[in-house]
Amino acid sequence: MAKAQVTFTDINLSVTVPTGTRVIEVSEKVGSSIVYGCREGDCGTCLMHVEQGWNNLSTPSVLEDKVLRENMAGKHFRLACQAQVLGDVTVKPA
Repeated sequence: MAKAQVTFTDINLSVTVPTGTRVIEVSEKVGSSIVYGCREGDCGTCLMHVEQGWNNLSTPSVLEDKVLRENMAGKHFRLACQAQVLGDVTVKPA
């Protein structure tokens, strides 16, 4: 199975995960301060800033795109509960 590295700058930690893993799953395990409410991509509480590797995350779903627009999130913001890791990425809480 392919692997990728996720770096959380808020806690200065990098971990290797299987590709397809959602960022929120890793965040919970390592203690990053990315918070969440619903895990379904509807509430927007897990908004994160993608510092590097924007193209190494899954394409936003229609629902995620809607929530990002409603929260006036910029181009390099994603929902951690929806973004799947496809390659190396560096993130921090929004």
